[in-house]
Amino acid sequence: MIKRILITGGAGFIGSHVVRLFVTKYPEYQIINLDALTYAGNLENLKDVEKFNNYFFERVNILDADAIANVFDKHSITDVIHLAAESHVDRSILSPLDFVYTNIIGTVNLLNVAKTKWANNLSNHTFYHVSTDEVYGALGDTGFFTETTSYQPNSPYSASKASSDHFVRAYAETYHLQTKISNCSNNYGPNHFPEKLIPLFINNIIAKKPLPVYGDGKYTRDWLFVKDHSVAIDTVFHKGAINETYNIGGFNEWKNIDLVKLLCKLMDEKLGRQTGESEQLITYVKDRPGHDRRYAIDATKINTELGWKPSVTFEEGLSLTIDWYLQNTEWLQHVTSGSYQNYYNEMYANR
Repeated sequence: MIKRILITGGAGFIGSHVVRLFVTKYPEYQIINLDALTYAGNLENLKDVEKFNNYFFERVNILDADAIANVFDKHSITDVIHLAAESHVDRSILSPLDFVYTNIIGTVNLLNVAKTKWANNLSNHTFYHVSTDEVYGALGDTGFFTETTSYQPNSPYSASKASSDHFVRAYAETYHLQTKISNCSNNYGPNHFPEKLIPLFINNIIAKKPLPVYGDGKYTRDWLFVKDHSVAIDTVFHKGAINETYNIGGFNEWKNIDLVKLLCKLMDEKLGRQTGESEQLITYVKDRPGHDRRYAIDATKINTELGWKPSVTFEEGLSLTIDWYLQNTEWLQHVTSGSYQNYYNEMYANR
């Protein structure tokens, strides 16, 4: 049976890299990119593959169950890789219901359609749900999140993703849907909408604007290059066990302030500025509510069972990321116009 894979959120940051990988690596597959094209969905991310014969795009919001069903029928969908989500913690604090609708109800809509359309032969189909390490809550100075760590989400965003994870597991148990879940650490890389830390600060350094660092800057995250995450998703989809969870991380912890200082150093070198010039832009701002102190993923399971590991160090990946933004200033200008500026001002202007 030819695989006809529905990739939701395929015009977004991580989704576009997954779509590109599957379209180019598996010409025998049909890849259907389903995206609502909200503020972070950008078809410019996929201009290099949009003419491929095995690539299809459907502009659909996952809140529209009838439209999802129509896409399943039109393309005879065999599998789902579900990445569509509201994902920015700051936005979830401002508008929690948006996250409830998209991340929970949208996921359940997809599960219901998949359950119905695949009812005659569930064993031939896979529903793969891509989630986040934030569902586990926060860590102290030591320890790691494993696949058996209890859930303890601390933001509306992570609570909505935790709920969607639970629904996927419930559909596997109750309806025998074949599912897979992965929980990944912070991603970075090309095509990242500049609301998250690294692309936001790259853009601000270019423009010589302040670099707003929350609190004392000592919040710690595990970082993974987005192309390595895409390969991990490919690996889990093809090799992962049914109804299993895999944690994906880079064994690569950085305190925010140390990351920002490294970013400033690399940007100064690449822009021909004086050493330390960009670091002077660092501005400490009021901390956000419910800010988790530390995340760290134990990716031993995917490494030992499926043979996946990151291909680049953080320094290598960050350098590649900066180069991409400096070479794609037109893309950056397009996504930072209009409503994004209003959002930026709302979030940071008065801090």
